Amino acid sequence: MTHQAIYRRFRPKTFDDVLGQEHVTRTLKNQIMTNNLAHAYLFSGIRGTGKTSTAKIFARAVNCLNNRDGNPCNECEICKSILDETNMDVIEMDAASNNGVDDIRELRDKVMFLPVKSRYKVYIIDEVHMLSKGAFNALLKTLEEPPDHLLFILATTEPQKIPATILSRCQRFDLKRIKADIIVDNMKKICRELDIKYEEKALKLIAANSEGAMRDAQSILDRCISFNSQVDYETVISLLGAVNYRLILEAARAILDKDINKTMSLVDHILGSGKDLAVFLDELIICFRNMLIIKATNSPDNLMRISEDEVSEFIELNKKVTLDDLVRIIEDLSAAQAECKKALNSRVLLEAKLIRMLHEINHVIPDELVKRIERIESIIYEKNQTGHPVKEAETKPIKANKVYVNTDNKEVP
Repeated sequence: MTHQAIYRRFRPKTFDDVLGQEHVTRTLKNQIMTNNLAHAYLFSGIRGTGKTSTAKIFARAVNCLNNRDGNPCNECEICKSILDETNMDVIEMDAASNNGVDDIRELRDKVMFLPVKSRYKVYIIDEVHMLSKGAFNALLKTLEEPPDHLLFILATTEPQKIPATILSRCQRFDLKRIKADIIVDNMKKICRELDIKYEEKALKLIAANSEGAMRDAQSILDRCISFNSQVDYETVISLLGAVNYRLILEAARAILDKDINKTMSLVDHILGSGKDLAVFLDELIICFRNMLIIKATNSPDNLMRISEDEVSEFIELNKKVTLDDLVRIIEDLSAAQAECKKALNSRVLLEAKLIRMLHEINHVIPDELVKRIERIESIIYEKNQTGHPVKEAETKPIKANKVYVNTDNKEVP
């Protein structure tokens, strides 16, 4: 039997199978049950959130002979022909490779013909934002006054590139990023069905790296199964090129301890093992972000997807640092991340940034002193602009500390 990718094998067959998009599927089911259909729909969202799958389910549901509460039965002649891609009334078009005026004119000529055996003729246009300006203009009239037997479903990852005249003629549905816990539960279900052993923390790492895209998570899962016939944490780390969580935690601890030797040693070990510098920085920033959330909020569970043991470790690390320092560290690391992308020797730049950051932790000018300096600078600037003396700021001078400057320890005020 030919191998079929997991994301294709487990593609949703009904609206109830589409995960994390209830605000979309419920509306579409109600429209089908009440026969209150629009003539054009726009599904937008990032890759892998179910735009094309939802479009195909919708195409089957509106033509299904035995519709079940808005869902297609997937058993009647019409549903089977659409699933087998042999139904001539459901046409998929890739706008990335068919984006010219002539392609849309050809489509416009064909839409006038009645469906062969289905109730509706459905056109699914994927990546519709890739159409040229002329192609959009050619499509406009058909979208505005389509025949009764015609439905358009447009899908895009970049709705901002679609002309407003097209948007105003469509019912728009924005598909959200899928929550990590939903992705993890789906992967558990797949592993159980395929009789694959898995580690919970491995699935959580996959979900975190999928960035809310179910298809991406399923593709990573497929690679792990092909590599090791099971899904364990070390396999996922290896395939993703990620840095081991323990090393990230050690690096964070070394930074908070202001231990330059250990910090540089860990950077050398991580980068020397072939890990990507950008990935290392990204995971280090996330580590400090988790610490910040725990320190700043009373209920961090809703904002993070980490275990209780990890929370305990972050709480212990937080004893070494203030809230302001955590914010400053995240800002410095983010700035370093942006600069390293442009640098010819990103490692040298990162090391320099880390060393400077370690020296600056807990050595910050007090806010009151900063404000006083700003007031003095403002007075000087105003005096230079007007050429007239300016009334001195009504602030009390800061008493200078006594400083010893010679071997006899004579005080100099």
